Amino acid sequence: MQNHQFIVSLLVSNHSGVLTRVSSLFARRAFNIDSLTVGETEDPAQSRMTIVSWGDNYMKDQIVKQLQKLQDVKKVQLMHSDKIVVAELMMLKVKLEKGMLPELMEAVNAYRANVVDLSPDSLTIEITGETDKMNAFLDYMRQYSIIEMARTGPTAIGRGTYCLEND
Repeated sequence: MQNHQFIVSLLVSNHSGVLTRVSSLFARRAFNIDSLTVGETEDPAQSRMTIVSWGDNYMKDQIVKQLQKLQDVKKVQLMHSDKIVVAELMMLKVKLEKGMLPELMEAVNAYRANVVDLSPDSLTIEITGETDKMNAFLDYMRQYSIIEMARTGPTAIGRGTYCLEND
């Protein structure tokens, strides 16, 4: 069986210890987490987790079944790639040398990124979008002196009426 990347979304109780229990489940079963994002939902009592992992169909099914058994997990859904919008956030700080600002701004504009901080010595850029866009921007920016980078990993939401809802 072939391994494929997949995305699982969860609605969970929004209190301490839930993230530990979810990540421990992955560790105990030797499932790798490529990326995990967590944030409060429109209901402050719940958080939404987006987990990106790799595996075959059996592994995907096992992850979903094991997550559903956790007490604080309200909903688990394997997200279908053709029914979702996926985006991530990256912030990149580059060294700003004399005369370089116009060249860097050209790249910022071409990738539809934003400057979030400018100092005499550095430029901090924020960019959102699909993983391929993030990777392309990062590859382009490697020609400059990258000082620091922070990246969220993908998060996903359903298109149209395709939603993760608490039944």
